[in-house]
Amino acid sequence: MAAPLLIIAAGGTGGHMFPAQALAEVMLKRGWRVKLSTDARGARYTGGFPEAVEITQISSATFARGGVVAKALVPFRIAAGVVRSSLNMLRDRPSVVVGFGGYPSIPALGAAWALRMPRMIHEQNGILGRVNEIFAKRVHAVACGIWPTKLPEGVQGWHVGNPVRAAVLDRAGAAYIPPGDYPMEVLVMGGSQGARILSDVVPPALAALPMNMIRNIRVSHQARDEDGQRVADYYAESGISADVRPFFDDVPRRMSEAQLVISRSGASSVADLSVIGRPSILIPFAAAAGDHQSANARGLVEAGAAIMVPERKANPDIMTDQILAVLEMPEGAMQMARAALSVGKPDAAETLADMVEQLAAQGTLTPAEEEHPQ
Repeated sequence: MAAPLLIIAAGGTGGHMFPAQALAEVMLKRGWRVKLSTDARGARYTGGFPEAVEITQISSATFARGGVVAKALVPFRIAAGVVRSSLNMLRDRPSVVVGFGGYPSIPALGAAWALRMPRMIHEQNGILGRVNEIFAKRVHAVACGIWPTKLPEGVQGWHVGNPVRAAVLDRAGAAYIPPGDYPMEVLVMGGSQGARILSDVVPPALAALPMNMIRNIRVSHQARDEDGQRVADYYAESGISADVRPFFDDVPRRMSEAQLVISRSGASSVADLSVIGRPSILIPFAAAAGDHQSANARGLVEAGAAIMVPERKANPDIMTDQILAVLEMPEGAMQMARAALSVGKPDAAETLADMVEQLAAQGTLTPAEEEHPQ
């Protein structure tokens, strides 16, 4: 008999794709076959997926982008994607379909719903994304990365945590070297899309540090393409050694070597921080739906592992003060690192994999189950 097949539907940003990759890695180790359904945008984040994962690009679209004509075509593109996904599923007969959010997950989840196949979603943030909100009452299980997660009335969620990639698990609980009078690493991340505010306020904030500290600092700064050169020039003019790039493909290594991480509070970033265990200054994306990035950060902040700076208050002076609060206090920084580990869930991918196998074991779904999904 062929090994059971899992179809993972995800896309849009690294925030959806990284936990999807983590589940794929675990399911392959358990002897499953894994296929990923995404679109061209999501495919940009598949470089770290195991080679055994078959990647299928399916047409999808969102009303959030494009002009009038593009928006008018959205329903037709989604419908075409659902039809193609349905034909693929009738051929492949997946045991379970798991959606991780993002509009590229609509076709596979829509097809799984139409064909009454076992299906579930994983929500990375403390508030459901638009696509997961649509499907929350149309799946058989809802796994949650942040707890509590705000769910529609009548929908039960299971707190599994946010799965992290094997590269992150390899660095789990890596020994932390507290700040001191020696070379120190600062990692600046703006999520998979970069963040202009970090490029605007972090370089001058670091440049305002005492000169004896500046001499020791080495910065890894993720910046958008259009911001990269000015950020790199600012660091150079300020005498700060910096590696400025639009994307780092070795974030786990850089994070494990950092004395301080300055970041947005996307779900994957928060999960990585809690599994590796590093002090952080978090600036939630103010325009995030339902302010979910503030909800994401809350666990680290309440544990004493992170300092949260609202975007409206993020200016160079405030950031300098917060950076000094970490880098001038080695014992406090060490406590923050330990606190981060205390809220981590390094077994999240395994727990989610258990849910997948339990759902597959239920076999053919009854009409009652379809009428009243969990």
